[in-house]
Amino acid sequence: MEQAKLDRINQLAKKKKTSGLTPEEQAEQRALREEYILEFRAGFRGILDNTYIQYPDGTKVKVEKKK
Repeated sequence: MEQAKLDRINQLAKKKKTSGLTPEEQAEQRALREEYILEFRAGFRGILDNTYIQYPDGTKVKVEKKK
């Protein structure tokens, strides 16, 4: 995610705490947060796809999604 978008998320969060947000700003904040969460999950999924557990006997097992 671009640094400008992260900065805008932080600006909106700070403004919400101090003076409140307009309905347009609330919608913008929701959209930016949703985009951030999607990118975070995709990155984290990439990390988990390349993660293995190594047991003391030397065997390695790929981490899989719980069913």
